[in-house]
Parts: sequence; structure tokens; C-alpha cells
Amino acid sequence: MTSCAIEGGSAGAAATADPGAEPDPEAFGAPGEPAGADVSGLPGSGPDDEPEASAAGSRPGTPADHAPLPGGFTLTADGAYAARLTAAPGPPGERAWYPERWTLDGPEPYAVPLPLDQPEEPDAQVAPLADGRVLIRRRVADRQMFSLLYPTGPGTGELPLGAVECAEMTLLPPAPDGRCMYALSAGEHGSSLWLVAGGAFGPEEVARIPGRCSGGVWLDRAGRILALDRQAPDGGPVKAVAVDLGRGAEVTSLLQIAPESNDRLLLADADSGLLLLRSDAPGHDRLGWGVLGSCLPVRFPECLRLADVAVTPFAVQPGQMLMPESCAVALRIDGAAGSWVGVWRPAGRRLHQFAAPLGWAPGAGYWSRDGVLRLPYANGATPCGVALLVAPEDVEPSSVTGRTQDGGGGTEPSGAAAAPAVCKPVPLGQAPLHGAVRPGQDPPAMGGGVAAPPIAGGTRIDPLGYAAVPRGYRR
Repeated sequence: MTSCAIEGGSAGAAATADPGAEPDPEAFGAPGEPAGADVSGLPGSGPDDEPEASAAGSRPGTPADHAPLPGGFTLTADGAYAARLTAAPGPPGERAWYPERWTLDGPEPYAVPLPLDQPEEPDAQVAPLADGRVLIRRRVADRQMFSLLYPTGPGTGELPLGAVECAEMTLLPPAPDGRCMYALSAGEHGSSLWLVAGGAFGPEEVARIPGRCSGGVWLDRAGRILALDRQAPDGGPVKAVAVDLGRGAEVTSLLQIAPESNDRLLLADADSGLLLLRSDAPGHDRLGWGVLGSCLPVRFPECLRLADVAVTPFAVQPGQMLMPESCAVALRIDGAAGSWVGVWRPAGRRLHQFAAPLGWAPGAGYWSRDGVLRLPYANGATPCGVALLVAPEDVEPSSVTGRTQDGGGGTEPSGAAAAPAVCKPVPLGQAPLHGAVRPGQDPPAMGGGVAAPPIAGGTRIDPLGYAAVPRGYRR
């Protein structure tokens, strides 16, 4: 049984990107300056500027000023620290790579270089901890070496943690508690999950999971429930599963939209239960959203289906308790012209697109609870900066005129006299509770999967431990 729904977009919401659009290096102004219509120098600040994509097809595009940095740009769960692998100036083939830590929770962001006596290899991975130290993974022959780096006056201190005999290993996103770091080693028939920082005796294998695993998304604030994308040892489709590290790494089904579909989890928000996923259940790979523990189907918005570009979510607005449809989601949009930023809400059904700040680390950013997106960037003029983008409000277009209800006409095609009637989306909080959980009845897993196992006392809960009531239900 396929448990999914295709959401139609409003007028102009699914127009394709224009890779040839001219980039605007000043799109986000100075570091710490919020983006929006009231700030000069930003898209939308003047009568001839448009902050978002219009139905006419123009899209902001910003080519990257350099290739993506090895190891990426990793932030702690609270956005206080970040770490990346960067390089000293020099010829491309002779650049000396070294770790760098960014402090982002102060009045002004700043970066601290953490070089050692020898440069790092480009395939090293770094990740920050909540205390300001930086974990680094190095591959030495067939071993993975782990150390903690920290500034010590003019130099860099290093605390070796140990090594794992393994040819390939990938660091997972930092745990929400900020103290622990995990790594995943995937094989053809089984995968191993390692606690590489935060343990008592160095790297420790905490779980062996049948099948080949990838991904890695935390489902709770305590760092106990981890979602992985797993392919069974005998092959078959990829399905997201939940690994409960507090119950002996017990594995339960998390997503199963259709029996033969590949269902991968990309992002999750523990406050609202909002899940962002990718699945080919609609016939080809689509971005979709659902709610953890809900009986409602997974939905695949048309506005997130753009031609000739790749759209990947990277941050969800926290703090929206029991309101998943109101969460702002930041998306990375990659096209021929480079990478730029998208902002979308499930209830709004409209994708807002913005040029990225020059030197943005694509896919790096975090939300504040009040809906401000922070995008770290570095360029020749600013070695460490954070651009602020206020999440735009969604205005529903009229189903009769095709114009916005406030008369602005910002999303309809030019010259359009009318638009076909579009069914207004029903937020999860107002949706009819067909098939809702009744007292004494066990909830199914999302999309028709397997329900979570019982806990002490016989009560069943979803993987986060919340009561088995659809998330959209308001008491």
C-alpha cells in the first residue's frame, strides 16, 4: 500500500530555476545584517529588485567562489560552534590543509586556526564539540585515527583518542548533547556504529546492524535515537530505520511508504516531529515531508520539484512544538550556476529562493527559534562571517484571480487574468483524523511501517517517547 500524497503548488510555485541569472555578491549585506525587504543592498530592497523567485522564471543564482572544502562545514546541534578543513594560500596542488574552528554564539563570529606540525590530508573529517574542541578523523593506511584538537595560546593542543582498524569510516552529525561523536563503518552485509568521542575508553563499537547503512539523523534532543538508511543484506530497497542506543541499539522500522520504494530520511526536528525525506514511491525521487508518529500520509509538494537543479534540505526551524506545518525549512539548491538558498514551510506550499552570500559553505546553516536563518560564509573580504536571513511570510494566492490576497501580485505570471482553481492545503492541525489512534489501539509506524515496540507497562510509544497521538492533533 502506498501511503503518500502529491501536493499541488500554487501559481508559479514550481517554475524552474534560471542557471544563467547574474549572481548578487551583496545579496546578504554585511555580516550579521539581516536579509529582508527593509535592509538596503539586499534583493527586494528596491522597486526593481525581487527577493524571491517569480513565476516569470527568474531565479537568483550564485556560483561558488571556490570548490567545496574537503570534509565539509559541520556545526554543533545548537549552532554555537562550527569546524571545517581549510587551506593556507598557495598553488592548488600544494595547499596545506588544516582544521579551523568557528565560534558563532558570541556578539561577533570569529575563527580560530588549529594547525599542527604537519598539514592534514584532504580526506580528513572534522566536527566540533559543545566545549569548543574539534574532533578530527584521519585515515592512515587501513586505520582510522581520532584526536581532539584545541587552541593552546599560540599553538594547537592534540589529545589522541585511539584508532579503529577499518578501511572506510564516516563521521555522523554531532549528537544533540554536544559531548558525543559517532562514526559509521558500512560493509556489504553489515554496518558498525562507533562511539569515537565522549566514551570512557576511546573508540567503542556500540552497535552492529545487519545490512549496509548510510545517512544519519538524530530524532531526539538526548542523542539516544538515531535514524539510518539501511539496505537489507540480501539487497532490496533502502528503508530508514531507528536505532535506539538506550536499549542495546535496538533497530525498528521508521519509514515504509511503499513495499518496493527507497525511503531515505534527510532531516528531522525533535520539537515538532517534522521529517524531511526522499522517496521514489511517487514513481521517481521526490522530496517529501511527514510527521513522526502521525497517521497522515507522507506528502510530496510540487513546489519542491524543480527542473535541472538538485534541492536538499539542511536545517529546520526548532521550537515549534506540535506545529510541524509551521516550521521553516532551509534548502540548498544546486544548479549549473552554483548553489543558492531556498526557504519553505509545509503549510505555505511556496518555495522562496535567495542568492547565497559570497563564499557560503553550501548546505551549512542553522535556524533560531524566531525564524532567522544563519548562513556562515568566508571570502576574501570577510574571513569569518554569518549572514542572517529572516524567513519570509507565506501569502496564499487567490484561486480566482491568481493574485495574492493582499493585492501585491508577486507570484502570478505577468499578464495572467485568471488561474485554475487550486485546492487550499489543510494544515495537519486541521486535518480530519481518519484512522486516528483510539484508546487501547496501537499506532502504525509512519507510512504503514512497523509500530514501535512496547515499553514497560505495556504502553506503546513512537521512537521519541511521545504519546501515540497524531502530531497534528490539538487537544
